[in-house]
Amino acid sequence: MRIIYMGTPEFAVPPLEALINAGHQVALVVTQPDKAKDRKGNDLYSPVKKRALDYGITVIQPDRVKDNPDLMGIIKAINPDCIVVAAYGRILPKAILDMPRYGCINIHASLLPKYRGAAPIQRSIINGDEFTGISIMNMDAGMDTGDVLADVATVTHGKTAEALHRELSLLGAELLISTLAEIENGKAVRKKQNEAEASYAPMIQKKDGLVDFNECPAVIERLVRGLYPWPSAYTTFEGEMVKIVEVEDLNQLNPAKAGTISRITERGLEVSAGGGTLLIKKVQFPGKKPMLVTDYLRGNRISEGALLGPHTI
Repeated sequence: MRIIYMGTPEFAVPPLEALINAGHQVALVVTQPDKAKDRKGNDLYSPVKKRALDYGITVIQPDRVKDNPDLMGIIKAINPDCIVVAAYGRILPKAILDMPRYGCINIHASLLPKYRGAAPIQRSIINGDEFTGISIMNMDAGMDTGDVLADVATVTHGKTAEALHRELSLLGAELLISTLAEIENGKAVRKKQNEAEASYAPMIQKKDGLVDFNECPAVIERLVRGLYPWPSAYTTFEGEMVKIVEVEDLNQLNPAKAGTISRITERGLEVSAGGGTLLIKKVQFPGKKPMLVTDYLRGNRISEGALLGPHTI
């Protein structure tokens, strides 16, 4: 197929690579404008832009998609069989959705209709879902409301958002290629989403990472995994913000005040949380790399009975 690919972050790189490896003609890549700069003032390219240029693919970065006649003209001139979207970050207007022969399809990191929106990977972990997955969706004018063409599930247990992000990206790349083959062969089956089962996954904000030690250890453990590596779960110690990188629910009762460091062991800090005991194993202090609590304690002092949090930024 002749394809226009729209994507921006690392999640969208493996599907782009899969399209090339499968022999599809990626005629154009559309990605968001460069936003960050390095220390020398040079633009830092998005992961998708970098990979597309490696392949010698033309890249454009429109400031807007809606009411953009130049973009419409470029798409019309290419006359794509399909537009593939993966974490592009912009909503496509109906005029673009209607242009390709086979329409526009989106790689979405949830089992639709659950977790429409910007942060399905993080929310699935934080909410304690046993499964999540990838959906290949035929795009319409709504927010992740189009018919599902294919999906695949995976377990979330024990995985951080970073690990699940990578796994789902690879699953999405594989599923994309098989779905495109079914579309081209006329064998694709469109399944309407059940609106009654729909839920929304709003964008993650930094404040979402503040740990409430009144919550039980299991809830905090999911928050830590779901927000790693960004924005990370965090608390404060002696007025300093500390990121919490790795924890474990010890399944032990703990009557101390929430947030109290009740015991320090060779495994880390045992902290009272919601009447239970949370073991904090790895932390990151400002200006430092993530490290085991045991390594931090070799040059720093934390006393039993000290209190973590609460603090709002």
